[in-house]
Amino acid sequence: MKKNIIPCLLVLLTCSLLMSCGVYSFTGASIPPEAKTVSVQYFPNHAQLVNPLLSNSITNALNDMFVNQTTLESVAQNGDLALEGEITGYSTSPIAITGNQTAAMNRLTVTVNIRFTNKYDESKNFEQSFSQYQDYPSNQDLNLVQDVLVETIINDLCQDIFNKAVVNW
Repeated sequence: MKKNIIPCLLVLLTCSLLMSCGVYSFTGASIPPEAKTVSVQYFPNHAQLVNPLLSNSITNALNDMFVNQTTLESVAQNGDLALEGEITGYSTSPIAITGNQTAAMNRLTVTVNIRFTNKYDESKNFEQSFSQYQDYPSNQDLNLVQDVLVETIINDLCQDIFNKAVVNW
């Protein structure tokens, strides 16, 4: 019976230490205990080349990430944590040139500018540009592979933004 007490005490001690450090989630998010809401404003597309679905996709994916990986509730405006920004770049460029001066690979790049506000800890506020890319063979038509590439890029962008905003590793 005494052998079971020590592991139980260790578990209780660990839980109490985690709870005393503010709000902690197992995703690694560190959010002020007072924060209850998050707002993600629509991301207008100011890139020279416009993907018509990109604004909604980024806005929804970022909102979903904050709601699904934290205990925050999504609100339309003035969240305790607030994100806004715009898409500033959407481009494709050759990256691997073959001997006969043709591209073997192309790169699709998406760039967003983010403004993050933490109502309870202004030292966490930032404005920063985030960029992600995916490469694809130049013999593939961008229109045929674009959806898969953009989905991966959006996931990577949202993870970078989430980490910068609430993960203090």
